[in-house]
Amino acid sequence: MKLTEKQQALIERIGVFQEKTGMQPVAGRIIGLLYVSDKPELTFDEIREVLGISKSATSNALNLLQHLNRLDYITFSGDRKRYFRLKLDRWRELVLQEIDSITNFSDTLQEVVAERTKSTPEYNRNILDVADFLKYLHKELPMLLQQWEEQRK
Repeated sequence: MKLTEKQQALIERIGVFQEKTGMQPVAGRIIGLLYVSDKPELTFDEIREVLGISKSATSNALNLLQHLNRLDYITFSGDRKRYFRLKLDRWRELVLQEIDSITNFSDTLQEVVAERTKSTPEYNRNILDVADFLKYLHKELPMLLQQWEEQRK
């Protein structure tokens, strides 16, 4: 598979963006490649060869991305290879899972403040503000998703 310079630059930009969100560099580049590739599914070897990465780095990144529920694989009858693809058809479900994790972190922050010293009221208030905002996001984001879906109809 041959990529244009523009495709390679896009993969790099997507990879850098993914890194900034905490993703490992190779995993970010794999996400970029799967977005940019003309084929929606790529084999292990295609991913490894196009990105110029080792087998172990490819394997580790693919396992991580599967664990994070960012991609899965399919097989085709008569072909023993696995074809990896982004879980783009389930993005709404993934967004809602992320929204739920926001609430869990908000609850954790409230527990943190309950255990912290009372001698730092401004710092504690700042933590509670973050927790309150996360709860607000948890309440509002599903409605935004619903509004967006209704506008698209």
